[in-house]
Amino acid sequence: MRRLTAVLCASVLLATGAQAQTIKDFLAAVMQKWTAPFEPFQLIGNIYYVGTAGIAVYVIKTPQGLILMDTAMPQSTGMIKDNIVKLGFKVSDIKIILNTHAHLDHTGGFAEIKKETGAQLVAGERDKPLLEGGYYPGDEKNADLAFPPVKVDRTVKEGDKVTLGDVTLTAHATPGHSPGCTSWEMSVKDGDQNREVLFFCSGTVALNRLVGQPTHPGIVDDYRATFSKAKAMKIDVLLGPHPEVYGMQAKRAQMKDGSPNPFVKPEELATYITGLSEDFDKQLAKQTAALEKK
Repeated sequence: MRRLTAVLCASVLLATGAQAQTIKDFLAAVMQKWTAPFEPFQLIGNIYYVGTAGIAVYVIKTPQGLILMDTAMPQSTGMIKDNIVKLGFKVSDIKIILNTHAHLDHTGGFAEIKKETGAQLVAGERDKPLLEGGYYPGDEKNADLAFPPVKVDRTVKEGDKVTLGDVTLTAHATPGHSPGCTSWEMSVKDGDQNREVLFFCSGTVALNRLVGQPTHPGIVDDYRATFSKAKAMKIDVLLGPHPEVYGMQAKRAQMKDGSPNPFVKPEELATYITGLSEDFDKQLAKQTAALEKK
């Protein structure tokens, strides 16, 4: 098993307060939060949260069925399906499954749900081999990061659209965190207002190697292009693959009938991306310095 860089240790410190030395340790440290239950709820408009306390999963309701955005760890698939049912929906009504990025904590239930529903799986074209191979890029033989392989029915590039009923999502290629990392944009009705929602793929360094033998070719340029693109987006509601990206639990606690939706925060994306960009530069410098010492 490859040794992890300082960035992995930093991410574990943030999440758990403990330093990990291996991927197995890292997963053990975050698993309790990643698999803890969270009560599903209507987030805004026709978007519903059905994920765990540590991994975000969404359902989008349309007149022609449901769109599922990501899943969670493989062992949480039953919980995700139960959450969908709690909201009064049917798992069998899932017609389209969208992926943000091909990591095990967001793909673990794809194979099971796709088999059960016959839904079409749509993902960024550069993540297709990862999804169909069930592996982490640059670490293909690492069983700790593997997930059940799943067939991709359609791949998307920048600007491609996915439509079901009266809902259309636009794909934005935001690579870096994974080669085919895809953020999805859509409009929702919030009272008498239209809101632009972005399901941001991710922009953290996490387990990725940026130098030496990078996790995927062109990874540094990919991250920087993604930060530049995201900063220019005009978004009212930022959502992400993990609840802490957008302070989901605090905002959920603030929701009250008749009050403004706390998830509407137009300045949040730019602020978040600025922080990601600064952290990326720090991690790149650390990895470069570590490589030069070898």
